[in-house]
Amino acid sequence: MINNIIRNTLRFLVLVLLQVLIVQNIRLGPYVILFPYVLFILLLPFETPRLLVLALSFVLGVTIDMFYDTAGMHAAACTLLGFARYYVLRLTSPREGYDPGLAPTVAYMGLTWFITYAGILIFIHHLFFFYLEIFRFGEFFKTLLRVILSSVGTFVFIYVIQFLFYKADPKK
Repeated sequence: MINNIIRNTLRFLVLVLLQVLIVQNIRLGPYVILFPYVLFILLLPFETPRLLVLALSFVLGVTIDMFYDTAGMHAAACTLLGFARYYVLRLTSPREGYDPGLAPTVAYMGLTWFITYAGILIFIHHLFFFYLEIFRFGEFFKTLLRVILSSVGTFVFIYVIQFLFYKADPKK
């Protein structure tokens, strides 16, 4: 348990630093904005209590808001992501349920499962964030394009991070 706490604390720090020091300065055009910090919420263990997921999501969002000066938009989007995580996990749950101690990674759960799980959650986060940012429907399709392209870009970035830093499941 202590090992899990240390691992998640380090993941939090590394992803926040990656976001604010490196990714924030990457310009891929006006339609692609990467938010790899959401990986922290995505990789929380399956058995993490819902209230703790919400609290950690909010803290992550507020931390990013402090660096981006976005007045709570990241906090709101991350809290929604933390809330939706429970329902997406139930939706994508295997018939036997999740094994205790497993993390929701590509290595443990497989690529198809991870695409469904992470894709839905990243899309929800980005949809809420970008429409909250623009706060009008006058540019609905332009913002929707931004949501889709940013979601795909963030997912690819997260997948590359997992490919580079997480080992394959030894049981498979």
